[in-house]
Amino acid sequence: MKRTKHKNINGWLIIDKPAGMGSTDVVNQTRRLLDANKNGHAGTLDPFATGVLPVAFGEATKLIPYITDGSKEYEFTLKFGTATNTDDTEGEVIARSDIIPSTEQVLSVLPQFTGTVTQIPPAYSAIKINGERAYKLARKGKTPDMPPRQVEIYKLELLNRLSADSFYFRVCCSKGTYIRSLGRDIALKLGTYGHLQALRRTKCAVFTLADTILLENLKNMVYEEERLSKLLPVETSLRDIAVIAVSEEDAVKLRQGQSVSPKTYEVKSLIGKTAAAMCRDCLTAVVKIEPERISPIRVFNF
Repeated sequence: MKRTKHKNINGWLIIDKPAGMGSTDVVNQTRRLLDANKNGHAGTLDPFATGVLPVAFGEATKLIPYITDGSKEYEFTLKFGTATNTDDTEGEVIARSDIIPSTEQVLSVLPQFTGTVTQIPPAYSAIKINGERAYKLARKGKTPDMPPRQVEIYKLELLNRLSADSFYFRVCCSKGTYIRSLGRDIALKLGTYGHLQALRRTKCAVFTLADTILLENLKNMVYEEERLSKLLPVETSLRDIAVIAVSEEDAVKLRQGQSVSPKTYEVKSLIGKTAAAMCRDCLTAVVKIEPERISPIRVFNF
């Protein structure tokens, strides 16, 4: 069977993911909508969660690790009094408590959940246990042995008390942080049970809700050119690192995987750091700047 040719499209599409849809489903739908050859997502969101899901196309896929490794920000609603087997509303209730903490009690424990925190991920997660996804084991009635992990929580704040038993939080954290586990553990620390009623990612590395487009709005666009206009340039994901302008001759070398001399560039303050090398306003490479050389880490061919 002859393979249908699709377009070579480069850039980022930042989707405001709806609830009930997996990240892979978003990737597949956006690839079809843009008739693209290649795409992939950075930073998985569970179907339960909504919010910022960066989707990389073409050459931007080379930068997925930079977004995945970046810090994340979430807002979530924690309901006290009941625990579920998924730590969110999609699971079955497995425990109840009449203890509902006061606002002052909630505020008092938050400092214990900032800095380096040890978490046990939810049983219903995508972590692989002996080669099989934990959630698949859990659905078979098996209890996966979830290994604890250390994560960094940079900031955790209570935004509002929504009702007698529901509280609204914001958290800024490292990659690999499970917000469902965080909610569960806050409740346990307060001597009760809890599960998430809502979870929304508001930031993923450099991308925020301001960069997003609703998937439904993308679907409703009649013309392909209109959809393509929503793509952000590949280099948008690098807007928090330094930029150096390189000559055409050095750009060719970098694209071929060769190092170039730093002598003709003002890079003394960037020694030991990474930077985006640009030639004629076009991204050439992500480079490591060292005293004797500028070495390519990722190269781009547009």
